[in-house]
Amino acid sequence: MDSLDISGTTAPTGTLDALTERAATLDELNALAHTRDRFLIPPGTVYLDGNSLGALPAAVPAALDDAVRRQWGRGLISSWFDEGWWDAPPRIGDRIGALIGAAPGQVVAGDSTSVQLFNTLTAAARLRGGRRVLLTDPGHFPTDAYLTDSVAELLDLEVRRVPAPGVPAALAEYGDRVGVLSYPIVDYRTGELWDLPGLTRAAHDVGAVTVWDLCHGAGAIPIGLDESEVDFAVGCTYKYLSGGPGSPAYAYIAARHHGDVRHPLTGWHGHADPFAMQDSYTPAEGIARARVGCPPLLSLLALEAALTAFDGVELADVRATSLSLTGFFIECCDALLADRDVRVGTPREPEHRGSQVAVRHRDAVGLVPELALRSVLCDKREPDILRFGFNALYNTHADALTAIRVLRDLTE
Repeated sequence: MDSLDISGTTAPTGTLDALTERAATLDELNALAHTRDRFLIPPGTVYLDGNSLGALPAAVPAALDDAVRRQWGRGLISSWFDEGWWDAPPRIGDRIGALIGAAPGQVVAGDSTSVQLFNTLTAAARLRGGRRVLLTDPGHFPTDAYLTDSVAELLDLEVRRVPAPGVPAALAEYGDRVGVLSYPIVDYRTGELWDLPGLTRAAHDVGAVTVWDLCHGAGAIPIGLDESEVDFAVGCTYKYLSGGPGSPAYAYIAARHHGDVRHPLTGWHGHADPFAMQDSYTPAEGIARARVGCPPLLSLLALEAALTAFDGVELADVRATSLSLTGFFIECCDALLADRDVRVGTPREPEHRGSQVAVRHRDAVGLVPELALRSVLCDKREPDILRFGFNALYNTHADALTAIRVLRDLTE
């Protein structure tokens, strides 16, 4: 794409001058300004779609080249052990665990989000056999909704779709009939952040277990799975973790459940002695039992390289920068789009906001490609939501202002 030209903006000069100066000041004070160089972002591009696909980390191309040419090309099958391929799922799982508040030995990477979700949902329901009610979000991402219904059909469960704020009342109504609570940490459409610790405690109070979808939270906000005593969690790695298109997902299982959990997908990598090639399945100890089959090694190694972008980064700084970026974006919306048919659809309270801002406009579907033509990349959720996702490791306040200036021109 060509470099962005926003010289024709019609916003009030005084307001623009103040916002431009404020953006420059905030970017200068940003504790994570140096991490932008860890990504390969095309010049002149304002990339605000990292909540769908993270930008390419600079460490990935060389890592993939080495994996293909040396490890696979020359090492061949010996690389499964000489290069640590076999141990990659738990090794990379621990790196992800450090970003989601999980002690080592509780996260394994590999397979897709759909596979991980099916495995953990079924295992969670089996832990609470006899409890027929599964509570989930009516606005859950479609894959979560479809798989929830599939698991319910297989295990004869009753699915009750209840918005997150209504969970306490639903738990009071269904009580000990509830076996599983399955929710996203962030609403994928609006960017609203749900109360993971509070809802987990509420579920435990009635004896239920929790399965959290972290896709829109991992790498963007501190999560604290162990601290909140979450039971199960899954997540993709191609959003804020920037693992690349189709990069492997991960599953978290709290250590206290390792001895009791029974997965429906019992592949040979999860066997206690995989190379014995036994006729019957015996689950491995610990998180290894959550492994299924051969993981997509090239994608897994690309993910491992991508995660080095977080080296030396404090999650508190990630969250502070994220809130500053999204807060400033909302401020720019208020200042420059007040006379447009545009409104912010994301909570303004920082404690209720993930790392994206949803902007509602009747022509959201048409605006996304027009923004892209002007080198501002975001995405949509029909019928009227524009999603602007901010990654604290590479986005700037100047990006936020540029996006709003272009949106102002397009909605004039």
